[in-house]
Amino acid sequence: MISPSVVSEQQRRQFVDEGWFLLESVIPQEHLELLRAELQSGIEAVDRHMDELGTDVWDISHRGRRYFIGNVHQTQPRVNEFLFSDLMADVCRATLGGDVWHFFNQYVVKAAEVGMTFEWHQDSGYVAKVKSTPHLPYLSCWCTLDDVDEDNGTVYLLPFSRAGSREVADHRRLAGSNDLLGYFGDDPGVPVIAPAGSIAVFSSVLFHRSGPNRTGAPRRVYLAQYSAEPLMQDDPPDLPVQNADPFLRDGRRVVAVPG
Repeated sequence: MISPSVVSEQQRRQFVDEGWFLLESVIPQEHLELLRAELQSGIEAVDRHMDELGTDVWDISHRGRRYFIGNVHQTQPRVNEFLFSDLMADVCRATLGGDVWHFFNQYVVKAAEVGMTFEWHQDSGYVAKVKSTPHLPYLSCWCTLDDVDEDNGTVYLLPFSRAGSREVADHRRLAGSNDLLGYFGDDPGVPVIAPAGSIAVFSSVLFHRSGPNRTGAPRRVYLAQYSAEPLMQDDPPDLPVQNADPFLRDGRRVVAVPG
């Protein structure tokens, strides 16, 4: 039997109408501690790769300032305990429906005092750079491993009604940071101010950005993304853009929770 959803009907409507909602303090403590524990080895792996390349910048990661550590489930499989958990199944059912695939997951870290900003973009804007054919909007779950606010570089979300569109916009890549930029208006967005263990749930076509970290501690987030269809490359069409791991079928989990 499926338990009552942690997502309220009002939050479901807000997701449809405005593209996002916030779940405060919903991540179980054991999963919060697990995600924090697995993070440091991911940072060390990115630094080693930069060493091999002889650089301090790799894609959108910048050594000692900002880290994006992708597909963590492949190198640190313990995160699957959260990635395919009952909680995430519940969030996916409430937003995507009964059939769901895991698309991507990553750590996003802003270092203390020098954590960089991240420019206005849609997550689908990054997919559009490698897949020109249209795709269904997918789901981004921005999971806070620390308390987040405007001082430590939280995310700002631009509701559909304020963006004026929910289509995938053209994005341009910025020199220096390598960020994609797709919104050029002056709306500052809605800051997510929430305790550790919260999840900002938003559509891949929702514009969002993040500010600098001005505090003396890192700002750590785990991003889990899911789709209502496998997102496949244009060429070759039998390869996924990232991952296409079956998660839910007819609302029920088709993978066992590891551990």
